[in-house]
Formats: sequence, structure tokens, C-alpha cells
Amino acid sequence: MTIFKKIEKFVSDVFKTTLEIFFEALRLSPNAQGYVSGSITELLLKNHLENINYVVHRIREKWEGKKHPNHHGDFYFQHENSDLWYVLESKGVKSNSEKWHKLYNKEKLEKFLFNHSEKFSKINQDEEIEPQISKWINENLPKFNTNYSNTLYDYEEIKKYLKNKPKRETNKSKAIDLLKDYTRNEINEMINQRLEYIASKIIVLETHFVSGTSGSNERTQATPRNDEFNAISIDIFLRFSEH
Repeated sequence: MTIFKKIEKFVSDVFKTTLEIFFEALRLSPNAQGYVSGSITELLLKNHLENINYVVHRIREKWEGKKHPNHHGDFYFQHENSDLWYVLESKGVKSNSEKWHKLYNKEKLEKFLFNHSEKFSKINQDEEIEPQISKWINENLPKFNTNYSNTLYDYEEIKKYLKNKPKRETNKSKAIDLLKDYTRNEINEMINQRLEYIASKIIVLETHFVSGTSGSNERTQATPRNDEFNAISIDIFLRFSEH
């Protein structure tokens, strides 16, 4: 049986539909794509470790009874010449970090670069940071001083602000007045243009871990804390050409 036939049979048996419907449903569901991407990352990681002489066991997501306190990673792994077992957590990177941090606005970009200046090779930590950031932006992203100098807000924030617009004029009110007549698609296009411009010079690689605690599991997100695993694997394929 060819791989195509295997996929077709799998889709028919599991989802009771055709490949065409399955593909369209997957294409329209970013959440489903995220789950599949995570599974692919984990499988490639497991195969890689086994190819370099590690024994790997998946940590099941669902356990009968109370979950073991150490079962919060993705894999247990052990070198074949060792008696020690370790917990491995597999993560991807966020696909929209620049947008989430609103780096399409110069003020946010400057603040972000300042907060992470120690990671930015162009910054000399022995000298004053802010002038170096301004100089770098002026030389590498000059449109932030011209075409992209005005502050952008997303469509939802614009509409929410206009419902309770203050009587006193502010920098934000002036910026939103310039944007209030644009459609959602037009606002998104303006933001995306700036994000593409930024991507020519900056790509942010980041993932996330639990920051709060709650309930019996002492967590507010279904992901391990950084004290619950021994090693972490980061797959940057969402921001790169391969895994």
C-alpha cells in the first residue's frame, strides 16, 4: 500500500471523511495545525535521539489516578551506556512574537531591544544602550522615522477606544483618529507590512513556560514549569526552513 493510500485509509477510518474535506478542515484550523506540528516535532526528536544511542520513552499525557509529580515533560531518555534517566521537554517557538510584542511600533521596538540588549550582538554593554539602539534603527529600519513613524493599533482596540474616547486630546487619541476610518483588513495589512519590514532585520525566537500556580496541580497552564525537567529541546522550524 502506498503512503497516499495509507493516509487516505487513515482519514477514512478515523475521521469518516475524504482527504479533500480533511485537508480543508486542517487548513482552516490553526489549532489543529499546532497539534500536528507538535506531534511531528516530538516524533523527529525521538527518532534523532534513538539514532544517537539513546533509549526514549514517551511520558503519557493522561494517567490513571493521581499523576506522578515528575510526569510533566514529553520524554524520559537515557543513554544506552548509562543508568541515569532524564526528563526531556520538547517545545516549539511562537510564530507571531513580533506581532504579540507590537514591534511594528517604534516605541515598542526600542523598548524590546533595550530589555533584551544583552542578547543583541550589535549592542556594546559597556556603553550607553539607548543611543546604540536608536542608531541601529536609524541605519537598519529607517522607515520607522518616516512612513512607519505613526503608532498603529489593532482593529479591536481602535473600536473599543472609540466607544469611550476621552474628551482631552492625547497622543493615543490622535493616533486612533488617523486609523478610525480603516477597515479591519486594512489595519491588518498595515501591521503585516511593518512586520515584514522588521523581519528583514529581526526575528524573535521565544517559547513559554508556566508562570503561575493554581489548584492541585499547582499550575495555570498545561505545560511544565522549568523546574520539572532536566533538558529542553527547541524546534525553530516555524521561523526557519526546516526542523
